[in-house]
Amino acid sequence: MTDILKDYFEALERLKREKPVNVPKGTKITNDSVSLEAGRKKGTIKRSRPIFSELIEAIDAAAKAEAKPRDEIRERLDDAKAEVGRYRALWEEALAREVSLVKQLWDEREAWAKEREALTGGKVTPLRKTGRT
Repeated sequence: MTDILKDYFEALERLKREKPVNVPKGTKITNDSVSLEAGRKKGTIKRSRPIFSELIEAIDAAAKAEAKPRDEIRERLDDAKAEVGRYRALWEEALAREVSLVKQLWDEREAWAKEREALTGGKVTPLRKTGRT
């Protein structure tokens, strides 16, 4: 293996371990990111060059392995968002029930006040004295 290929393979390993030196951490593994991490220009790894065939296969395998955990994370995120939506709907239903019960209580209270006023005529004086001696 030539020194150039050795640099590329070392760069690929750093990207796999998420310990890059020349590119930002979390960079997606591609031919261009490997070449940039190796200190070369973008586009130096080409499929048309037979010397890079083994490297390109390794990059493709690493990219597939990298994509799998991100898909799992995306699924977990989507599940969490769905759960949040479900709990939000339950919360809104509970609030609607509470508001409905408060409205019903208010209406009953007003009806009782009208009924009490109709029964007493609004002019009843209490027989007992209140708290005074």
